[in-house]
Amino acid sequence: MNNPASLLILIFFGITYLQSSYEKLFYWKDNLAWLQEHFAETMIKNYVKPSLVLLIVMELITTILCFVGCIELVISDGRVFGYYGAVLSAVTLLIMLVGQRLARDYDGARNIVIYFIPAVMAVYWLN
Repeated sequence: MNNPASLLILIFFGITYLQSSYEKLFYWKDNLAWLQEHFAETMIKNYVKPSLVLLIVMELITTILCFVGCIELVISDGRVFGYYGAVLSAVTLLIMLVGQRLARDYDGARNIVIYFIPAVMAVYWLN
């Protein structure tokens, strides 16, 4: 393993997306109600439920890729799974960013950028 920062960032995103998808799944009604209110005045107001399902699926796949990427990095110094985990992490964050911008939640969008920066760093390091 040449770059321990790659391992740390994959662990970070694995934990982050695992917790996020857990909350979305096990507190489904609360999340859905909040998101429907959040996007009530946007063009995606009728697509909140399928958007939430898509987001959960993307977060779960990202979680798996990041954790498998950690194992691959430690065992064989491979970067394939970690790279795809980092890319999917960045794409997931971009989707969330678009949603926050549509809802005119600029503070929420700014918070997403805080996660996007290390995601792009991970893509770069694992490429």
